[in-house]
Amino acid sequence: MRLLRSTNIRTRLAIWFVAILASVLTIYIAALFVFQYILLERQIFHDEIQDVETVEGLLYFDPSGTLRLEESYHSHPQSRLLEDRLMEVRDLSGNVLYSSDTLKGSALGGALMAGEGISSYNERSTAIADGTRVLLISHVHPVQGKLVLIRLGYSMDPLHDQMQHFFLLLLLATPIALVAAGFAGLTIARRTLRPLDLMAARAEQITASNLHDRIAVENPHDELGHMARVLNHLLGRLEQAFAQLQRFTADAAHELRTPLASIRSTGELTLQEARPEGAYRDAISGMLEESVRLNQTIDGLLLLAKAEALQPDSAPVSFSLVELVHEILALLEVLIEERQITVLEEHETEVRWSLIADRSLIRIALLNVLHNAVKFSPDHSTLRIFYGRVERGGRVFHNVCIHDSGPGIAPGEHLRVFERFFTSAVHQVFTHRGAGLGLSIARLIIDRIGGRIYFDQAAVQGARCCIELPLPAEGVDPV
Repeated sequence: MRLLRSTNIRTRLAIWFVAILASVLTIYIAALFVFQYILLERQIFHDEIQDVETVEGLLYFDPSGTLRLEESYHSHPQSRLLEDRLMEVRDLSGNVLYSSDTLKGSALGGALMAGEGISSYNERSTAIADGTRVLLISHVHPVQGKLVLIRLGYSMDPLHDQMQHFFLLLLLATPIALVAAGFAGLTIARRTLRPLDLMAARAEQITASNLHDRIAVENPHDELGHMARVLNHLLGRLEQAFAQLQRFTADAAHELRTPLASIRSTGELTLQEARPEGAYRDAISGMLEESVRLNQTIDGLLLLAKAEALQPDSAPVSFSLVELVHEILALLEVLIEERQITVLEEHETEVRWSLIADRSLIRIALLNVLHNAVKFSPDHSTLRIFYGRVERGGRVFHNVCIHDSGPGIAPGEHLRVFERFFTSAVHQVFTHRGAGLGLSIARLIIDRIGGRIYFDQAAVQGARCCIELPLPAEGVDPV
């Protein structure tokens, strides 16, 4: 068995094919042999009945009272078994009245059995004195008014010889058939698994530099086609992971270069010549500001990487969106009170719905949107939050819109604000610019869970950001 495991799949398939075929052939040959033997045996019994009926009309008593068989009768020349028949005739007392020359004086069937041959043709197997197995038939028949018991049998030797020749023929043909089946099975396995070789060769050629290549799917409906599709999906995920890694590296290199260069240049300029204490404090303050921005950028890139790696329904929990918004507002409470911003909440209905998603990521997305809204809202302004429900594409979504009173979104920038590191050229917005990753992170998270985030272009004053989050598929469950 260990040697079988070490061979390739083609050889194992061929060996299993030959082994199963050998088992099937063995069972088939045994069943065929038994069936053929029984069939020939029944045919002999049938021939014996016909022969008995023929012999009954040829028996007669001569003037001396001796039972004889009409000598002018001859068996059909094509029936060898009839020519080799063994026959014995007895009276009902058991005395032998006639015995064929083929018996050579031996008794056929021994003493009479009770009721033998009276009601029908009794069939049985017996042996004569020389050990020859005989198929025997008995029948009582009147001959010139006297009842006699006719026993007629055929030797089993011709049948045994025929069955032995038949068995030897099958025994000789079976190994040849198995060898031929083995070669045929090996050829079929090689042709069947050839697409697997092509898939393996193609997969070996795919490296990190050409992850966009795919394995050809010859037949999408068979197992190998399914394997090719699975491998292509795997390559797609690997390509996406590599692209995310490259994008993360490029973004990090691009965004970290500026604050690092600023910190370095500030430090070098400060050390070039002696300065008053206030100048040193200003330089250190600038370096701290750049380090804070650097830290924000790093945190944003890490959040982007986490959101990109998110799989659908990853760590899902049931929670209330309204309660989550209240939690974020409590986090921003100090900033809201400092700016004296009034928060107004409106509900489409009194019923609140539960979401099933990754709560921590949804919290990050909402925190980025709400923080932007508070940051761009002027002092003593109003921040409106609207909760509702929308239906789109046959699904129900929980809708939350955050409307601030800030400078709003410039024409043509309603989609660009979701791009990474995008900063608007509008002066009021530029003065509050951050790392430019908050909305990108929010959109990536919302998209991954099947939702939607957008800025309402119909907003007259300020910016109105709407987020649609899918409700559970089984229906709307109040919290």
